Amino acid sequence: MRIHIRLPMTFLLAVPAAACFLPYGATAQAVQNTPDAAPACPAILQHTFPRLQDEKPQTLCQYTGKVVLVVNTASFCGFTPQYKGLEALDRKYRDRGLVVLGFPSNDFAQETGSNKQIADFCESTFGVKFPMFAKSSVRGTDANPLFKELARASGTTPKWNFYKYLIGRDGAVVASYSSLTSPEDRSFIRDVEKQLGLN
Repeated sequence: MRIHIRLPMTFLLAVPAAACFLPYGATAQAVQNTPDAAPACPAILQHTFPRLQDEKPQTLCQYTGKVVLVVNTASFCGFTPQYKGLEALDRKYRDRGLVVLGFPSNDFAQETGSNKQIADFCESTFGVKFPMFAKSSVRGTDANPLFKELARASGTTPKWNFYKYLIGRDGAVVASYSSLTSPEDRSFIRDVEKQLGLN
């Protein structure tokens, strides 16, 4: 036997439209409290590179929402001691949203070793723990795709090892810095802290 219940039109109009489309067992309040979707990976981070230590592919999209400092590195350069400052910078601001990304390159003939040799050198000599990627080119027609985009966005390519690019949380290139700018440079630190929302 079927029972027909006729509801007044005023009752139907009082029901929120969203309630008609809720999943079974869900409440409007629960749906409203659902966390927002993760932010989309900005175009400049939509690249995958082999990790230096084991050459396993790593997507840069894992750093979406972070302030990113990209540095081309070398083991036999007068600026190589900057590894220590870069590691200290990464460690100090990691929990605030900074990540340093190292890209070894032999473009200036000062990084002749294998990926394993570079990884061992960085860890044993400077205690580097920030993400490092397999050796690649960072300038010219053979530059890896990230550095090609960095060059387009900033209008400059690395002039030497330990050139630096600062990328904001939104994926926009904020600034570039010469090799002479050390990780301890005060104006550089202020730029980093500004992007992290610390000043």
